[in-house]
Amino acid sequence: MKASVKGRYDTDKSGAAATFGVNAGDVKLRASMTDATFVGGPNLNGLALSVEKPGFFIVDYNVPKKDFRFQFMNSVRVAEKPLNLTYIHHRGDNRTILDGTLAFDPANKVSANYLLGTGNCKLKYTYVHQGVTTFEPCYDLAKNSWDFAISRRVYGEDVFKATYQTSSQLLGLEWSRNSKLNGSFKVSASLNLAEESKVPKLTAESTWDIDI
Repeated sequence: MKASVKGRYDTDKSGAAATFGVNAGDVKLRASMTDATFVGGPNLNGLALSVEKPGFFIVDYNVPKKDFRFQFMNSVRVAEKPLNLTYIHHRGDNRTILDGTLAFDPANKVSANYLLGTGNCKLKYTYVHQGVTTFEPCYDLAKNSWDFAISRRVYGEDVFKATYQTSSQLLGLEWSRNSKLNGSFKVSASLNLAEESKVPKLTAESTWDIDI
């Protein structure tokens, strides 16, 4: 059995979450819970169950809301290029999302994300320069606006990332590390340039993976 424990702190509140998973053949079973599951004694708040067959499907069940989320994945080839397709359906609010990513080569790919029945569609181009620096411009058709992201991997485990959303004038900075030995963490700051106060919002997350 594998367990994952995550702690999160930001300027508004802090919290914790844990995930326990077991392999049943080629299917993974998971149970996730948050600190809300134990506040005031054990309860069902924050409890979620999941069944996954990697590369094929994921079924999530939100226990307190009695809500299902279905995700199906498939991969086909278009002009000898891999096209990864994802279908996501939220039963509770009856939302369906279609996502597709076409990789031209290891350095270049395009993706599209569309919420069925709405005009919400995003188109993104990803370019990886020399395997360490990633540029990601994204166009939101519904908002008629651009989002930009640039990230760079340093020393193998550390990634520094900057994002900017033109529609909301939201600037974000992030430092993350993913280590098999010491776990992973992420420190981020976001600043709304449209606000007069311009006080950054800080968030810190840390995750530990444990074999039981």
